[in-house]
Amino acid sequence: MPSRYWLSAVGLIAAAIAASIWYGGSSSPTSPPLLFDPVADGSEQPITVHVAGEVVAPGLVEVASGSRVADAVAAAGGSTRSADLTRVNLAAELRDGQQIVIPGPATATSGGAIEQDGSVRINTASVGELEQLPGVGPVLAGRIAAYRDDHGPFAAVEDLLDVPGIGEGKLETLRDAVALP
Repeated sequence: MPSRYWLSAVGLIAAAIAASIWYGGSSSPTSPPLLFDPVADGSEQPITVHVAGEVVAPGLVEVASGSRVADAVAAAGGSTRSADLTRVNLAAELRDGQQIVIPGPATATSGGAIEQDGSVRINTASVGELEQLPGVGPVLAGRIAAYRDDHGPFAAVEDLLDVPGIGEGKLETLRDAVALP
């Protein structure tokens, strides 16, 4: 009877050795798949963008160079139910260090982008309405609208400094004339 136990023990040990060689000896543990593979897509480095507003996980995200706003929103967990994606250009190409603000529902106004006090809602104003701002003509109004379309709504009046043609002096003349949501 003891020899039968020995044979069973030897068989179990042999099976354990064979299983460890079969499953563990030939390959290293696999890492999770990368969302960004610089070799596969031909780009050099990932870029980092700040996604804020109505997204599931606001903050810094890394996306591949050449990615679009939609990719950054997806990397931030997607948009929330209250996000108003019609006010964001999801197809705009991203650049390193950019901030993307996903707005919530539009607030009710007096019926247009011009407020009762004469201020202009720069995130919803047409080019013609933007021309109502002090010192803003058709060219600068077009630049403001184009920047807003490419980069999303302005979160602060100071964001106007990113528009070509607006410096500190022009910003001071616009500060009290613009309205933000």
